[in-house]
Amino acid sequence: MTPCYNEALNVEVLYERVRAVFERLGQNSYEHVFIDNASTDGTVDRLRSLASRDKRVKVIVNTRNFGHIRSPYHALLQCKGDAVIVLASDLQDPPELIPEFLKKWKAGYRVVLGVKATSEDSAIMFAIRKLYYALIDRLSDEPQVRDSTGFGLYDRSFLEVLRTLDDPYPYFRGIVAELGFSYVTVPYAQQRRAQGVTKNNWYTLYDIGIQGIMNHSKIPLRIATMLGLVSAALSLVAAGGYLVMKLVFWSDLPIGIAPMIIGMFFLASVQLLFLGVLGEYVGSIYTQVRNRPLVVERERINFDDDNPNR
Repeated sequence: MTPCYNEALNVEVLYERVRAVFERLGQNSYEHVFIDNASTDGTVDRLRSLASRDKRVKVIVNTRNFGHIRSPYHALLQCKGDAVIVLASDLQDPPELIPEFLKKWKAGYRVVLGVKATSEDSAIMFAIRKLYYALIDRLSDEPQVRDSTGFGLYDRSFLEVLRTLDDPYPYFRGIVAELGFSYVTVPYAQQRRAQGVTKNNWYTLYDIGIQGIMNHSKIPLRIATMLGLVSAALSLVAAGGYLVMKLVFWSDLPIGIAPMIIGMFFLASVQLLFLGVLGEYVGSIYTQVRNRPLVVERERINFDDDNPNR
């Protein structure tokens, strides 16, 4: 299963590399499901061309861009194979790892995850991601799979559980750890994007990061409570100490505006910070209770069913 958005330069190359892998394997039958998030660069035309030449290529086209989380998750739930391999369209994750994934799967693992041992992308971004993975691992109730982007193999039994979750905005990496299926990791070197530009920006990375913390940890709320208590206690101690000093040194100790302003700004900043944390949790709840579909499909190609928006 491959999600794509404005990847006209990459989808044909990816298709050929996947096809070459399965031709070498020989004994496995497969289908390649692409979901397009309303691309504007001709990606859909190229997918139609591939689907017309090869009936194993199945295409879902969304009515609009439903985001980098909901669209792949929807496509994953539409897959019907004994196992599903999730493979991004930017060619940074190598299809040549598929035989290794299948080998681990046949050995009994229900989930096989590719993890980035190294990356040819920016060293700064790689380091930031490392820190984030360590942070969410510390905060989460369950140990997270570090350096996993979702690239990997997922057994049908895992997908059947996903279909029961009714989660409109899932943090997929966290779900793997939360459900407790036996998994194994396969390290690989992530390649630099060969063509096109990344669709991730600071906002989408922040969105993924915050979602992972909100979905799998209550610790930020508890930190807010504890910090509020500590801040209140320190304020009382400081106020008491200042009162005593003022009584003892009545004539020599001016009231002073600066300490009051600094204290007010500090407390206001803490309040705003944790109002934001609380708002993220409320936003997650709001997303859940609206019960919107993951995506709305405009078109399906090479699928046997005629029910696109199930």
